[in-house]
Amino acid sequence: MPHSVSGSASSLTEEDNSSLPDAPSPHASEQESQTKDGIGKNDNIKIDIKLEDIFNDEDDEDEEFPSSEATKGKLESSPPAAPIDIAPTAKFSDPEIMLAFYQRLFPFRYLFQWLNHSMKPSNDFGHREFAFTLQNDAYLRYQSFLTSDLLRKDVLRLNPSRFEIGPVYTANPRDRKTLRKSTAFRPLEKELVFDIDLTDYDEIRTCCDKANICHKCWSFVTMAIKVVDAALRDDFGFQHIMWVYSGRRGAHAWISDRRARTMDDHRRRALAGYLEVIKGGSQSGKRVNVKRTFNGDLHPHLSRSLDLLKGHFQTDILEGQDPWADNDKAEHLLRLLPDKALNDALRKKWDSAPGRSSASKWADIDALAKTGISKTLDGKALKEAKQDVVLEYTYPRLDVEVSKKQIHLLKSPFVIHPGTGRVCVPIDLRRLEKFDPLGVPTVTELLGEIDTWDSAGKKPERDDESKTLQDYEKTSLKPYVDYFRAHVAGILREEKGIKREREEGDPMEF
Repeated sequence: MPHSVSGSASSLTEEDNSSLPDAPSPHASEQESQTKDGIGKNDNIKIDIKLEDIFNDEDDEDEEFPSSEATKGKLESSPPAAPIDIAPTAKFSDPEIMLAFYQRLFPFRYLFQWLNHSMKPSNDFGHREFAFTLQNDAYLRYQSFLTSDLLRKDVLRLNPSRFEIGPVYTANPRDRKTLRKSTAFRPLEKELVFDIDLTDYDEIRTCCDKANICHKCWSFVTMAIKVVDAALRDDFGFQHIMWVYSGRRGAHAWISDRRARTMDDHRRRALAGYLEVIKGGSQSGKRVNVKRTFNGDLHPHLSRSLDLLKGHFQTDILEGQDPWADNDKAEHLLRLLPDKALNDALRKKWDSAPGRSSASKWADIDALAKTGISKTLDGKALKEAKQDVVLEYTYPRLDVEVSKKQIHLLKSPFVIHPGTGRVCVPIDLRRLEKFDPLGVPTVTELLGEIDTWDSAGKKPERDDESKTLQDYEKTSLKPYVDYFRAHVAGILREEKGIKREREEGDPMEF
């Protein structure tokens, strides 16, 4: 791959430079930063990091990583790094590829605005914990930065394989060991998050298992997003919800509403419990045990979920997964039905017709029940059992432990998945059904797209051609960054309104 890493190529537009306090100068000197960060023009991109430098949390006195004291004067921006030639045979896991991605494509400015809830630096970002996984698998926690540019500068210095985002603390995480009382350092707020992982579906997906995925089993993630998103919006009134592809086999939800961010662990556990329906392990038998009214009605959330899922059950489960094709697996279905005589009749019918499809077996339940094969059959109980079966095979299987505590760290959007090379991009819910996890661009594909654009001498497709084109705009990453930018803009508008209301106060208050 012939592309090189250029700082000027990824600079912001004039409009963004004027509005962001830490926008880098495209003409800043490079040599000084290269020497300080240990990334020279002729280096092999393998950064020599000593263990004492990684774990010595108390040595945080340099100006690059200021403590919680207010920074006076104008914030300096990090100069762009020198060009780095990348070998044609480079892979996505190579350090030089990662460095090129961070320098040219990662949306540090929008990530800052998203986590800071404002254009102006504040403790929402400055007291936020970041954790880096380095190339040698060392894990560096309690990192914090006043601005996006300081975050970018350290990411370029350390060149992590990925990084995670934690809570906002009551003090700067770098100062935690200098505080007189340990209780003075505690989490203050963090986005409410949810995690969907397809490995939790291994007992019911028949197409893949473990870390493998395909379009068939991705439908489980699509179903889960629909159900959880509807509950968060309709039942709890949250608005600023962003779903992010995990890079391989799942998705994460980030809820940025102020009410969600400030929820304590007790409320987070309660909300996670509200959404948890599938309980127990694969050997625990019946995994859905929901309460109903005297008339057999489900909770409104579950009724809405069934309405959302019934179409998926027919196409994605019965036809796509065919979970009871073999009679051994069909035995599990029979154990979920309430009547022994009906079960015996179904078992006899299926044993006489090997290879009968799951869709046909599902239809057989009602067909045989209507013949009066069982004198003790309770129609209401059968209906409820079938509803529970639909829920067991379609309802979201959440890793609720991720959602219960503020201190839980979660992988940042737009990092690279180390196993696939794919970018952890936001999922546009307006096109949820069309989202293709296997079509998400890899880091090497994106860098190649920049080369193709530059070599072809293309011009930007926008009104003001005088503005510098950012590198991500030359690639298939553009729609994902644009979606993220629009999402962030909605958060900033609401936070600005809240701040204005607080400043104006109550006119009747004395």
